[in-house]
Amino acid sequence: MTSQVVDTTSELIAKLQTLAPEQQQQVLDFVEFLAQKYPPTQPPEKRIPDLNQREI
Repeated sequence: MTSQVVDTTSELIAKLQTLAPEQQQQVLDFVEFLAQKYPPTQPPEKRIPDLNQREI
């Protein structure tokens, strides 16, 4: 994790802890919505030159 991610995470947790339980649930619901809408992307597989050269 980079320093910026750690700082952002710490700040988010600190602010989240100040919210009422109902508000915390709303934040969790929103985070889950975002995770479904924008799933983490995986880097493309590395190509191997001439792997299937004679199959085309």
